[in-house]
Amino acid sequence: MKLLKILMSCVAIALLLPAANAAEGTDYSIAELLRPCMEGDNDARWGVFAETECEQYILGFADAYVLLGQAQRDKVCLPTGGNRADEIRWVFMKWANQNFDQRHKAAAEGLLAAIKGAFACK
Repeated sequence: MKLLKILMSCVAIALLLPAANAAEGTDYSIAELLRPCMEGDNDARWGVFAETECEQYILGFADAYVLLGQAQRDKVCLPTGGNRADEIRWVFMKWANQNFDQRHKAAAEGLLAAIKGAFACK
């Protein structure tokens, strides 16, 4: 139980830091997340590792977003099932390419905007 509380605290901090540091910049930008997401499809040798990097970030973000109740507050219904990471990855890549002028912003900001735009509950 103590481990779960520590994990929850870390997740909460991880979600809050990108928003707090958005004006200052961040260590992991939209462009830096987009790179492995795109390489996952484009590179036959390194692609599987790139796709894993991308999808692990996305799944961690999505799980924290749901676990902390923010998805429910935002009325966002993320996909479920075995293809969840890939569905969110494609939505993020489309959003990031359409909003490429924002690539310097925090990856979490871009991912959140993509998710809110694509997975609003009906």
